[in-house]
Amino acid sequence: MRCVIARFPFDLIKSEVEQSMSGIKPEPVTGVAVTIGRRVYPVMQVGEVITKQDRRDFTSGEMRRALTRLGFTCHDTPPVRSAGNARPDEGMLGW
Repeated sequence: MRCVIARFPFDLIKSEVEQSMSGIKPEPVTGVAVTIGRRVYPVMQVGEVITKQDRRDFTSGEMRRALTRLGFTCHDTPPVRSAGNARPDEGMLGW
């Protein structure tokens, strides 16, 4: 799917975005987040990885729009896991 981010066209495919983010450790989420696989990433981190541009070159709105069009779930704030869903090695919030 062709997306324009920071005035540059990108041909993004959902599987390629998932593959690009597979080895990346999620940063702490403070704003808009996106769920890719079982991990939650800040949209700006994902944008930096897939466009190879500085985060200051695009907005979270641009990235959110592009990732939503690709079929990913975006959140205004990170989703909170209940204690029953947290893995044993994680804290109560699962972050």
